[in-house]
Amino acid sequence: MTRIAITGAAGRMGRILIEAVDAAEEAQVGAAIVLPNDAMVGVDAGAIAGLGKTLEVVAVTDVAAAIDSFDVLIDFTMPEATMANVEVCRQAGKKIVIGTTGLNDEQKAGLAAAAKDMGIVFAPNYSVGVNLCLNLLRMAASVMGEDSDIEIIEMHHKHKVDAPSGTALRMGEVVAETMGWDLKEVACYGREGQTGARPHKQIGFETIRGGDVVGDHTVMFATDGERVEVTHKAQSRMTFAKGAVRAAKWIGQQDNGLYDMQDVLGF
Repeated sequence: MTRIAITGAAGRMGRILIEAVDAAEEAQVGAAIVLPNDAMVGVDAGAIAGLGKTLEVVAVTDVAAAIDSFDVLIDFTMPEATMANVEVCRQAGKKIVIGTTGLNDEQKAGLAAAAKDMGIVFAPNYSVGVNLCLNLLRMAASVMGEDSDIEIIEMHHKHKVDAPSGTALRMGEVVAETMGWDLKEVACYGREGQTGARPHKQIGFETIRGGDVVGDHTVMFATDGERVEVTHKAQSRMTFAKGAVRAAKWIGQQDNGLYDMQDVLGF
């Protein structure tokens, strides 16, 4: 049985994660962590998630305070909070599943360093479908990339704070890696004014924000005469939650190291 702690437990994703852990086999909610000023401090995790039952897990405000109650922490919060939680888990010999996006290069290097002492799953998207799409993108890029103009279009809800999405960036990385390009050199994040003709060796990103869209991603390979599009549309956050729980159960059985969802799924 994998005991799983959830940070940001009172948020939209946190509540769904509690529900997903409770519904999963061989997993249980070990701890729920909320912000110090949250009204849910001291409230049972079952009530926080609206499960209609008690899980006998009272929400606390600090990961360290709950350290003996879990084996794996699931963290979908903010970069600074995530990095602090990584250090707490590293010191305590716990493992972590990270769904936080927007980490900078220094923070990503910090994860790689911490992974020498602990097990980490770090992925921009825990959807099985998105990770299947990453493999399809490798195939599409290897077959059509040399002849195509490549564009990535993503749309998320109006509350998302980072752009482009971590998933869009990972899609761009996969395509660039397949083409032998450096994404930092070929990425174009939006266009305006007299931009001139589009260069061939470029991966364009278009970001749309609005409403309550969970997450839509399309990668387009456009040639003179035809167009191939690889699209994924998420209709529920439960898709990501189930994947994160699957990753938490998986990392609980692995040695120290830095993994992603492709490893979890065996791709």
